[in-house]
Amino acid sequence: MIDIERTFPVNKPVDVVVNYLKDFANAEEWDPGAKSCVQESAGPVVVGTTWRYVSVLKGRETELTYRLAELEPDHVKLIGENKTATSIDDMTVAATPSGSMITYHAQITFNGLAKLAQPFLQSEFNDLGEKTVEQMTRAINAL
Repeated sequence: MIDIERTFPVNKPVDVVVNYLKDFANAEEWDPGAKSCVQESAGPVVVGTTWRYVSVLKGRETELTYRLAELEPDHVKLIGENKTATSIDDMTVAATPSGSMITYHAQITFNGLAKLAQPFLQSEFNDLGEKTVEQMTRAINAL
């Protein structure tokens, strides 16, 4: 399993941050690996809402179906799945005097033959974690 966690500040209040992060279509703005992310289920974003997410890593496109698994006033959990991987994006948001502190925790579990690539991808995902912090901070601060 690949496991990445980053904690970083943004200048927006918790409710604004959570409202932004719960809509995974916004991943196109904050996720450096996202090629596209389109809501599949109709209606407002609630627990159970799904998105078709296409990412590019090392030149390879991968498509996952993501769903909003948990939503609380200070917490968003999204789970993406396909045949070769399960990806969990777990984000907790805490109030600070100048905005919020986000703890972003990503876990990727590979299935079947894809498990063989896991040791070679850890450093790539570490780099992606740093880029995610930069892009997510920029996107949220610009709201």
